[in-house]
This record gives sequence, C-alpha cells and structure tokens, in this order.
Amino acid sequence: MSKIDFSKFNYGNVADHIEELEDIVGKENVMTSMHDRAIRAASCAPFPMQRWEDHIPDVVVLPGNTDEVSEVMKLANKYRLPVVPRGAGCGLADGAFPLNKGICLDMKRMAEILEVDDINRTVTVQPGVNMQELNKVLAKVGMYYPDDPASYGTAVIGGRIGTNGWSVAGAGSGHPANLVCSMEVVLPDGQIVRVGKGGSKKCRNSSAGFRMLELFFGHQGTLGVVTEAVLDCAPKPEVEFPSYFGFPSYDAAYKALFKMGISGIKCAVNYIMFDDEKIDFLRRDDDAFIPLPETVKCVVMATFAGTEGEVLAARKKSLSIMKAAGGHYLGEEQAWGDWATRHDRYHLAVHCRNKAGQVVTMSWHCEDNCMIHSELPEFTHGLHKIVKKYVEKYDGIFDDAGCFIYTGGPYRTWGDYLAEVDVFINELAMTPELWERWLDMKREIAELAVELGGSISICHGACREGDIDVLIDKELADGQFDLMKRIKKMFDPNNIMNPGKYNLHLAY
Repeated sequence: MSKIDFSKFNYGNVADHIEELEDIVGKENVMTSMHDRAIRAASCAPFPMQRWEDHIPDVVVLPGNTDEVSEVMKLANKYRLPVVPRGAGCGLADGAFPLNKGICLDMKRMAEILEVDDINRTVTVQPGVNMQELNKVLAKVGMYYPDDPASYGTAVIGGRIGTNGWSVAGAGSGHPANLVCSMEVVLPDGQIVRVGKGGSKKCRNSSAGFRMLELFFGHQGTLGVVTEAVLDCAPKPEVEFPSYFGFPSYDAAYKALFKMGISGIKCAVNYIMFDDEKIDFLRRDDDAFIPLPETVKCVVMATFAGTEGEVLAARKKSLSIMKAAGGHYLGEEQAWGDWATRHDRYHLAVHCRNKAGQVVTMSWHCEDNCMIHSELPEFTHGLHKIVKKYVEKYDGIFDDAGCFIYTGGPYRTWGDYLAEVDVFINELAMTPELWERWLDMKREIAELAVELGGSISICHGACREGDIDVLIDKELADGQFDLMKRIKKMFDPNNIMNPGKYNLHLAY
C-alpha cells in the first residue's frame, strides 16, 4: 500500500488551535511534548520503526466527558483537523495510530462506572473502563462482564468496540458485539446520538428500526467516538473446569475438536486446538508451557463454566468424547497452569528460544483469520508453508510459533474458528526492505484465508498494511466496500475521523 496523498483534503494546521483545545478540556489535558505524542504513535503490533515520525500525532487531547468530546469534534470538523480516537493502544491492526498525524483523542480519562443495575443486569460505563477493573466492582453484587480477551488486563471498553474484539470465552458468553446493549456516540460534526438494539438503552433485542449499533463495531474510529456504553452482565459461574488432552497427530486432534464442537454441551466456554507446530514452539519457550512427552503432537483444550452440576456433567462427557477420539488427559497442573497464562503468554519480548536453543529478542504478532471447519487442515498447513518460506529466506528475522485454533462463533462451538498463526518478529533488526517482506507475508496469508472461504480478521480488524488491499479487492469485493465508502462519506463529509484507515479516503 503506497503512502496516501492527503493534500486534496485541505486539512487545517492543528498547531493553530492548541489554545482552543485547552479551553475545552483544560491545559493539563492537552499534550504537545514529543514523548507524549510518540508513545501514542503505535500499538503493540509489530511496527515499522524507521517510519515512526510519519505516525506521531500533532497533539494528544484527553477529554473528560461526552460534552468535551463533542466540542473537540465540532472544532475539528470546522477546521478540518484529523482525529484518531485511542483506547489502550493494545490492538493488533493499527486502528489507533494516525496515518495523517492530527489530534490523538486519548479516551483513558473517561474511565467511570456510571451505573450498576443489579436488577436488569447491566452496567453503564465510559469507554476508558478496563474489564478486569470493572469486574472487581461487579463482583460485589454477584455480577460480571464476561468479555475475556488475551488483553484482559489492559484493553478498555471503547477499544473493544472500535476493533470488534473477540473473547476467549465467547463460545459461552459472546463477544463484545453481543454484550453491548446500547452506546452513546459523538459523530464527526459533534452531534451526540444514542444507538441501541433498535434505539432502546437496556434491551438486548428489538426489531424497531435499523440496527445502527452494529455500525460502530469494528469501525476503527472512522465513524465517530464512543463515549458511553451499556453492557450486558452475567452471573459469575460457580465453577470452571479447563481440561487439556494430548493427541498423537494433527488429524486425530482435528477430529476430536469437531466431535466436541457438536457435542451440544451448553456450558462450554471454548475449545482450542494447539497444532503440532505450536507444541514444537512451546517446547522451546521458557515460560509459557509445561513440557510434554514427545508422543504428544497436538493438544485440544476444553473449558467449561457454570453451575457445579452443569460442569460436572460436561466434564464427564468431555472425558468420554476425548478418550474415544484417542486423546490422553494431561492432568490438572497442565490445564490450570496454561489456562492461567491466557492473558499474558506473549507479553515479554525475550520469551522464546530459536531452534538452536538460543534466547532471542522477538516481538509477537498473530494473524487472526476466521476459517470454517471443513477448510481448517488445508488452511493451517498453508499458513505454515507461507511463514516457513520467509523464515528460511530471512534467518533470524521471523519465527513460526505455530497455530492456535479457537471456537469462533458467539454462543456456539461449531461452524467457524479463529485460526491464528503466531509469528515472532525481530523488530530491532527490521529494515525498510524487511518490512516490505513482512507485508508480503501478510498479503499471502490474507489471500489464502479469503480463497478458502474465510475472513482476513475475526477480531483485530483488517485495516493495516498487507491486509487492506486484499480486504478491498477480494473479501469485500461484492459491493460491501462500496457501501462502506457511502456510509463513511455520509457520516464524515470532511474525512476527519481516522483518515485513510480502511482506505476509506477513496470515498471522496
């Protein structure tokens, strides 16, 4: 993807409006130092460090309430100032970093829990609230918010909405798009609107009017700014039971995954398959996994949560299914140890060893493709074929860390999956030429996903280099991207909201 030419949009000079921004949110909440701007120029995904200056915002603004967001947007729209909303910055698709500098609208000050409704089982929050902190409060009244991403300790509600995130527990409790009843949104012109399941605030379903709520899931900050959300809460499960089973081959594990998926067990949180390449990688990881016998080639995990009676019955049935499929129960230490690390397995840079046994400094990334069950073997084997080609050609730059295959759909354990290949990247050795090769790898992976009837992204958003052209030309080629452009131009006629993201500048 070539660098976008924004000159035709006649954007204003942000520096001319710093005092006006200070008048809106307070001088202490407008940041212009290089440090404050630079740390908001990227996310935790691999980043082309040699192009850092291209993505540093001109100013960081931290609003404290909806009215302040509205006034900032009115100012930005009047003078054509680019605005990029930012949550915790832990997304993996570059949604929160600017392609054309401008105003970084950092939402972390807006972190209040506004209402806990223990009768209708909802909680109303501002977008800067984190799930882990939220659940500490909800636990006091026997409720919890069941969104459970890998970034549970850091991600915030607004970012989860903007990226249309995915939950590790989604097969049991749903994903963010299923857990938000309504939200307040500030549009690019500063107008404040509320969108819900038909317009209602706390209802979970409605057939009254268009489903406007869904427009703001996965929009990556291109349509507006979420300033409040009403979340659907659940009873805290009485018990959890994670169980891990070893299998002698990929085919045996794949068949067991299918049998578990269609077993009809209602308290299933998820089923996850670790392929043979993942097990090989984890054997050379210092922290992430308990060593397994060499006879174990793949692992299938089954996790259940609910009442004690439900989970005991599910445990008995799953043990029977897995045993009949050739699986070997790996014990409680393995299950609880690995389940506990689901939120932090890849947070350390010095984390793995290469195949020669040397500790290496790498950053982690995953391609979060969605794939239907029938095509999983061809897809995952194809992923490794692509990645290994680059590993062999650029020794020490890339590492194939194997595939995780998670049940993907909300409230169901069959049909499609998050089929992610994990790639470790030596960012410190990255050059412009190597960055282009990384993008080539991403394009090949995206093309394979679409070719086999899947999606480029199940949760992060296919809006970064390497993905976006394939998304437009192939996955959304049946008129969907044209519709996205029409919606974008209607909502944001001056193209100030995260301009260039998803290539939506092509609408103008």
